[in-house]
Amino acid sequence: MPPRRRQQFKEENIDQQLQQIHLLDPSSSSENLEQLGPIIKQIHTNRQQEAYLRTLQGLIDSKDAEIEQICGDNYQDFISSVSTLFDVKSYTTNLRERITTLDASVSQIGRGLVEKKKALLQSKKTAANLDEAIDTMQSCLRVLDVLNRIGDMVKDGKYWSALRSLEDIQSMPPTSLSQTPFFQHLLSSLPSVRGQIKDAVTASMKQWLLEIRNISAQVGKLALESMEARTRRWRARREKDHMLRLSRVGSAVEMVTYEKTEYNVLDNDKLKVDFQPLYQCIHIYTTLDSLDELRKSYQADRKAQSDLILPSPLPLSSFLSLTQEITGFFIVETHVLQTTGTFRSESEVEELWDALLSRLSAGLQWALKSETDPNEFLKVKECLIGFIMTLESYHYSTNSLHSFILVLFEKYAMLLEKQFSRLFEEIVLQDDHLPMLVQNINERDEILGVVWLSASEQAELIKNAFPLNLPWSQSFYLCCQDIRSFIQKFYQFVEGVSQHHRNIDELLSKSLDTLLSSHVSESIGKRLAGTTTLSQIAQVVTNLEHFQISCSELARSLTSLRSTQRGGTIQLTASNSFAATLSRALQRITGIINKKLDDFFELSEYDWTPQSREDMPSMYLYELVNWLTTVVDSLAIKEVYKDEAYRGAVSYIAECLITFLTGRDVSAMNDNAISNILVDVDFLEDEFKRIGRPHLNSVFTELRSTTSIVLTDQVQQYLIPQVRQQSYGMVKHKRLQALLDKLAKYGTSCRDAPSRETGDRRRKEAEAVGRLFPGEGR
Repeated sequence: MPPRRRQQFKEENIDQQLQQIHLLDPSSSSENLEQLGPIIKQIHTNRQQEAYLRTLQGLIDSKDAEIEQICGDNYQDFISSVSTLFDVKSYTTNLRERITTLDASVSQIGRGLVEKKKALLQSKKTAANLDEAIDTMQSCLRVLDVLNRIGDMVKDGKYWSALRSLEDIQSMPPTSLSQTPFFQHLLSSLPSVRGQIKDAVTASMKQWLLEIRNISAQVGKLALESMEARTRRWRARREKDHMLRLSRVGSAVEMVTYEKTEYNVLDNDKLKVDFQPLYQCIHIYTTLDSLDELRKSYQADRKAQSDLILPSPLPLSSFLSLTQEITGFFIVETHVLQTTGTFRSESEVEELWDALLSRLSAGLQWALKSETDPNEFLKVKECLIGFIMTLESYHYSTNSLHSFILVLFEKYAMLLEKQFSRLFEEIVLQDDHLPMLVQNINERDEILGVVWLSASEQAELIKNAFPLNLPWSQSFYLCCQDIRSFIQKFYQFVEGVSQHHRNIDELLSKSLDTLLSSHVSESIGKRLAGTTTLSQIAQVVTNLEHFQISCSELARSLTSLRSTQRGGTIQLTASNSFAATLSRALQRITGIINKKLDDFFELSEYDWTPQSREDMPSMYLYELVNWLTTVVDSLAIKEVYKDEAYRGAVSYIAECLITFLTGRDVSAMNDNAISNILVDVDFLEDEFKRIGRPHLNSVFTELRSTTSIVLTDQVQQYLIPQVRQQSYGMVKHKRLQALLDKLAKYGTSCRDAPSRETGDRRRKEAEAVGRLFPGEGR
């Protein structure tokens, strides 16, 4: 077989083959060795390794022979190919060197570029980290700035803004800062900051409470002064309009007609009370859901402050300032209650109010326990009335204070009564018992404006000329003056007090009766017992008469006054005491006159057994009648009292004369002595007729009837009951018996038979009269 023509390869073919060589995947294999696996496994299984090796060696040899044959057949081509391969190799070597050189150059350049790229990437990464760090730091700075401003806000008192800033921090949207430990630490510290804000606002409120305590007295003072001005305006209006007399300050009528002037005691020219710290604290605690805690703390603080208002013991000298402080305290409480919603409850305020009122009443009772000056009670009452009216206008219950004022009033009335009792006793003791003398109309009108008189007597006194002697002495005028002062002070205490009028009027009636009866009337009676001058006793009678009139006029005047205020009827029983003392005074006049009459009767020197009858009266009777008429007529008393004095004196004269006839001092007498006594009686009756008092002669009826029975021998007629009752009703049988006994003794003592016979008859008549019923004829 002729050899094949060696194929000639050009440079382009070589390059193309080289390119194909480079395009081959060196990791791939064209040999299929997968079929050798089962064959080799079968050989090992059949133990034919030797046969396989021999067969394989034969195969190899055959293949080598084939290769040699092929090589021999293609030797020229092979040589040519080898030459070509050497060229290719040389070219490839050059190319490799160039590539290596180029690769080294590119590698060197690329290595620098990579380093720069790495440096650039690192720089960008660092820059990104720096940006992130800057952003984070700025976020931190902003948060820290907020926290710092929160501290400044707390210092400036802007607690709500500080709390809002905390909420802003807590509600920040998620950022890279949110995941940092710094931010987590910051969040964990927010409760502490809230606590600081809470403590700061609490401290602010505590400071405010201290300031409120310091200005409470000023608030109360302004409120009390405002109420006092309101009371004055209402009093002036009430005096102008009589329809408003029954209405007090705070009543429905006063509230309707009151021309209210806007005056806020918490915000005015003198004082401005800022409640912002409290409101701010309430707002903060509400936001923190701690309002109950604040409410309890506030109540405890206010209770502690209320406990410190009243010292123990309570000094009366500072009572006004204490009421001012209490008033201011509860005005503030009212404002807080009205402006803070549900923060304060009425029960909490009422608890403080009731506790303070209880301690106030107890403190006042202790302070006034040993007080004896009624003016101190009046001062306390005036303070309490303003205090009550002021706090009633803020709707506080003052019933316990009204009851306490009534308790004070009872003691005040007792002390006032005791004070005036000493004054009345001193006035009566120092009275000169001389009529008051007035020189002009001003003095007269001043006195008439004080005393109580009947309208007729007052009109009569106004008609008289000056100088004028008034009927009464100075004691009556001074007592009337003090009675008016007593009544004024009495009602001054109850003015403005809401209570039942009849109780007050009844107490006034009792007090006036006690003063007038026990300390005026009885004092007059005591002094009367030591007075022996008839003119002074007569003046006492006139005074007592005017005291009687003044009692009725005073009762009428007070009833009229109280009727305009829905008061009850004033009834005074002291006039009975004055009437009794007046009766004692008249009896005292009679007693003194009778004592003087005894002096005259001691000069009588009657002869009880005269031998003849006298035609002329006894000489002592002339002096007696002259003295009696002169003294009684000169007494400055009413005619009725003069007549009573005359009647008392004449009755005493008649009693003395009949005692001469029937008494034990004279043991025996005759008919002539009786006739002489009747002559004296005739003289006295004539004298009393002469002075215009014939009615006084009736007091001699018993004497004349008794003596007429004896002188006309009518004893037997007297023993007849019917005759005795009709004709001799005034005759007392015991006295008639005594007179008959004396006549009998005289007759039996005589020596002549007719006289002895007459004496025996008189004895029998006396025995017959003595047998009459003992009670009859008395």
